[in-house]
Amino acid sequence: MMGVPTFYTRLLGDERFTRELVSHMRLFVSGSAPMLAETHVQFEQRTGQRILERYGMTETNMNTSNPYDGERRPGSVGFPLPGVEVKITDPESGAVLDDGDTGMIEVRGPNVFLGYWRKPEKTALELRADGFFITGDMGKIDADGYLYILGREKDLVISGGYNIYPKQIESEIDALDGVIESAVFGIPDADLGEVVAAAVVLEPGARLGAQELLEALQPLLARFKLPRKVEFVDELPRNAMGKVQKNVLRETYAGTDR
Repeated sequence: MMGVPTFYTRLLGDERFTRELVSHMRLFVSGSAPMLAETHVQFEQRTGQRILERYGMTETNMNTSNPYDGERRPGSVGFPLPGVEVKITDPESGAVLDDGDTGMIEVRGPNVFLGYWRKPEKTALELRADGFFITGDMGKIDADGYLYILGREKDLVISGGYNIYPKQIESEIDALDGVIESAVFGIPDADLGEVVAAAVVLEPGARLGAQELLEALQPLLARFKLPRKVEFVDELPRNAMGKVQKNVLRETYAGTDR
């Protein structure tokens, strides 16, 4: 089964979805949007199956995948496919970064397109002369070679000169009792340029308030990373591919009081 993360969270939300129901299935695959590590773990606990997460783009087709035979790590999109090169670079200078450092994901290989149709300027901005495509995705590669996607460059929050990667904050919020999922984004601030905001989806009946959420995050995050605004919503806005539309959240909450 090829699905987006939303498929799997909806399946887990149905009590009829059991180990017996999927006993005939060989493989579950996820892509198109980042899957929460918690979803990966819960799915294995429910079904005994480890979802295979991988990473691709319109401009590149498939780039990386967790192994079919081998460890499929929650939160990771695995290793480069045969013939594909992946590197992490400094977004400003283009210099290659060390393993564990966060930067821009760049990809090169026979899977990468030749350019945007009749848009030479856009092609020149995103496709380097040596064939590496600047994906616009921020990520890191761990010591074992697994790639992790931390969000889109445009979703990076810059507050008071500090770079804040939403994925780190989302992971901490999602791990709290009563939380189904969250989306962290930046909203304008006259003093700091941007501050962190969070939209949070709770489990039915959960009694988690904004103050309790912030108190739980304080020991886990630096002060400048703590959300200045928390909104509880029934569901996060998504496009047809299941990707959270943070631009919609930014537009919705940009002008609201904190």
